[in-house]
Amino acid sequence: MEKWDLIDRNRTKLEKQIMRGDPMEPDEFHLVVHVCIFNSKGDMLIQQRQPFKYGWPNLWDITCGGSAVAGDTSQQAASRELFEELGISYDFKTIRPHITINFDRGFDDYYLIEQDIDLTKLVLQSEEVKAAKWASKEEILTLIQLGEFVPYYEGLLSFLFEGRHHYGSIRL
Repeated sequence: MEKWDLIDRNRTKLEKQIMRGDPMEPDEFHLVVHVCIFNSKGDMLIQQRQPFKYGWPNLWDITCGGSAVAGDTSQQAASRELFEELGISYDFKTIRPHITINFDRGFDDYYLIEQDIDLTKLVLQSEEVKAAKWASKEEILTLIQLGEFVPYYEGLLSFLFEGRHHYGSIRL
C-alpha cells in the first residue's frame, strides 16, 4: 500500500498523508509523474501493462508513470518509477517537468528525455510491466485507435513528440 503526501492547489505540501484509495477532501491533491524516453530516431519507449494490473490492463502505455509516494519530490518519484518499472537509472535532480497537467485529484508531471536504451538490458517489473518496445508517434496513434493503448488525447501525444527537445509551447 502506497502512502501519499497531500498537496494543495498551489502544490504546497499539506501536513497530511493518506493511503492510496483513501478519500481526499475537495481541496486536497496528489502528484503523479510520467516519463517519456525517446531514442535518437524519435521513437518513444512504450510499455505494455500486465493483464492483471488495475487500470488499463494489457494496454500499451508511455514509458512509465506512477504516483509520488510520501516524501518524494517530483524528480525523485520520476527516478524511482523509471527504475522500478524498467530498471533504468536516470538522474532527474537538475531537470524539471516539461509539462504539468491538472486532473481532478492532482497534478501530472511529464518528463521528456532522449536516450538510446538497449531493450535487452531492461529489467521489467513483473507486477506491472508485460513488455516494452520502441514506437513511432504514428504507431502509438494507431494503437490508440485500435483500443490497444491507454486512451491519451492524441494532441497530448503529438505534443510530447514535438516538445521533447525544449521547454515551453512555442517553436524556437
